[in-house]
Amino acid sequence: MRSILEISFPECDVMEAGSFEEALDALQQADEVDLVLLDITMPDVERLSGLRQLRADFPSTPVVMVTGLNDPIIMRDALAAGAAGFVPKSLKRQAILDALQQVLSGEIYLPDLESVGSDDTRIREDEEIRAKIDSLTPQQRVVLGHLVAGLLNKQIAHELDVSMTTVKAHVSAILQKLNVFSRTQAVIMANRVGFVD
Repeated sequence: MRSILEISFPECDVMEAGSFEEALDALQQADEVDLVLLDITMPDVERLSGLRQLRADFPSTPVVMVTGLNDPIIMRDALAAGAAGFVPKSLKRQAILDALQQVLSGEIYLPDLESVGSDDTRIREDEEIRAKIDSLTPQQRVVLGHLVAGLLNKQIAHELDVSMTTVKAHVSAILQKLNVFSRTQAVIMANRVGFVD
């Protein structure tokens, strides 16, 4: 992305940040920023929390979500939260440039719906995943949140002040309700629909 910007906009200064905190610091110190490209999976950001904070702190700076997730629901939610555009990383170079030019000229950019996998099947699958997650008890949702955060059973037991046996029972129940066979599958499923406990 950086090389595309530097080649196509040779006059522009490109700032990079490895985390959302770094990005906030850079924006606060910068004189004027024309555009922010925010990766939806950036460290220390939960789903669209970074977008919401940028819109609150820098309301006049357009924010374009850049993502490898071809999810029409996330796209819809991002636009509702104030994104000026939604650019899948799978777009060709010229399409990315056209999208950024459109945003810089004051418009909102949306990829065509086919390119973000907006078929009914995908939407129905996501609804089914959400229904399965909704069937979890409050404590199971908390445990799932810890699984998504990458905690081991021992760490979860410590965090919740419960026994390892209790954590294992919760994890087993979560896998059964989500109809998956491993913690990794459960985490992938939760991330797909942007689960945040």
